[in-house]
Amino acid sequence: MRSLILLGLVGFAAQLVDGALGMAYGVTSTTLLLAIGTNAAAASATVHLAEIGTTLASGVSHWRFGNIDWKVVARIGVPGAAGAFAGATFLSSLSTEVAAPVMSIILLTLGLYVLIRFTTFGLPRGNLGKPLRRRFLAPLGLVAGFIDATGGGGWGPVGTPAILASGRLAPRKVIGSIDASEFLVAIAASVGFFVGIGSENIDFAWVGVLLLGGVIAAPIAAWLVRHIPPRILGSAVGGVIILTNVRTLLRSDLVDATGGVQAAAYVGIAVVWAAAIAYSWREYHRDKATESVEAVEAELGRRAAGDATTA
Repeated sequence: MRSLILLGLVGFAAQLVDGALGMAYGVTSTTLLLAIGTNAAAASATVHLAEIGTTLASGVSHWRFGNIDWKVVARIGVPGAAGAFAGATFLSSLSTEVAAPVMSIILLTLGLYVLIRFTTFGLPRGNLGKPLRRRFLAPLGLVAGFIDATGGGGWGPVGTPAILASGRLAPRKVIGSIDASEFLVAIAASVGFFVGIGSENIDFAWVGVLLLGGVIAAPIAAWLVRHIPPRILGSAVGGVIILTNVRTLLRSDLVDATGGVQAAAYVGIAVVWAAAIAYSWREYHRDKATESVEAVEAELGRRAAGDATTA
């Protein structure tokens, strides 16, 4: 019973972050399922089944708050579904011994990307309003869908920063569109896993509690996306993903690190993680202060221009 409650809280927290940041539900949930010994394909299948409900709830919530560009959803979601089905059938064909470290390496890579991307660059805002072309979104969706199914997460970590980096869509609409299109990806990946491993390796009680936690968090996250600093949240989530998957790799047969090596690695990661969050916090407040100064200067300029016109 305690493990089910814990999974429900994981689903709630993961969806809260995912809905506010446009990523991390699958990566966070799968990482924790792997940490408690679930095999790779079953972990990813469990998360994707839960995501059918959470992404639907999240999409509806973002739609109600006006956070979705439906053209982007269509152009990235359909190829994303194709990539997810292919990734699910590929992962299902791997043995548990091979799949677990492979998935941890994918998740670790995604965690590093999230940490570095948000800590170093924050959210780009240039080129806002320019159209996002199908020739950009379709390959992006195909790759992100494949990584999402094989890594147990990755749709958001690949898709959200890529679209944000283009600077062509407002951050809240990037997040809302990615969350809404993930509904198609979750369905396709789930079908792929049923074809590959069947249903006997999936604990539907776990699916249910992950789903329940995520559905409760979805409307809260859609509201928070206008208020929470994504740069700080990105650094925090990236660190969690890195730490957990380094732990999995160090304890795997592939590495089999000693206790001293593991402890040194954890301390090193914790120090870098704390520094990244502190840097993101400082840069976020510096950017806010700069924006305030620019707003005051712009207002003074408008008033000066008005006084000159009156004179």
